[in-house]
Amino acid sequence: MKISIIISVYNEEKTILKILTKVKEADTLGFKKEIIIVDDGSTDETKVRISKFKSRRNNIIIKTIEHRQNQGKGAAVQSGLKAASGDILLIQDADLEYSPEDYPRLLRPIVEKQTKVVYGSRLMKMKFSLFGKNPTPLPLHYLGNRFLSWITSFLYGVKITDMETGYKVMRKEVYKRLHLTSKRFELEPEITAKILKMGYKILEVPITTKPRSYQEGKKITWKDGFSAVFTLSRFRFL
Repeated sequence: MKISIIISVYNEEKTILKILTKVKEADTLGFKKEIIIVDDGSTDETKVRISKFKSRRNNIIIKTIEHRQNQGKGAAVQSGLKAASGDILLIQDADLEYSPEDYPRLLRPIVEKQTKVVYGSRLMKMKFSLFGKNPTPLPLHYLGNRFLSWITSFLYGVKITDMETGYKVMRKEVYKRLHLTSKRFELEPEITAKILKMGYKILEVPITTKPRSYQEGKKITWKDGFSAVFTLSRFRFL
């Protein structure tokens, strides 16, 4: 049995080796790893660091795909999907916001046949707070994600807490039917919309994240929120 892990990368020279090492060492409950790295037109030292990682001895499958120009996360994931052959698919961001230490938690519901799709929710246990010892990081993003998740729940008649999560895991029968078209960050609502319209249940499990700031390289903006609402509505009524 094999798990395909798609990692879309764009100018992540500071984090790419760390995240690839964490993915390599992560517990996948006995599944053989197929790591698919999609370099989406990086202009920094990302390619050099990927080559360095590939040169190390390991017992995992590593596939690399290069886009000559930056096309967006959606396009990168689409390229990764075409190359994936695993019994299970997991989408992993190249920054360090999401920890591969959560892989067992994400995979177990699928292995135990509770569901065919699992989302890692950042918001299930995160409370909104502007003050105190643990203020909510990026509060506007928190509220935006809550709103988009509410829109998803309303439009599709389900309860979902974190539609925008980067951790989406699914069986092969699901990801081979997705036929994605989104090129940028509207990828997340498109995946969710199509999974729900196909009739699959999305089971959420809580995860922990370390959100990075715009100064540290965060790329998603408020404009992507408007795009997400449009995407959710469009696919709901297609």
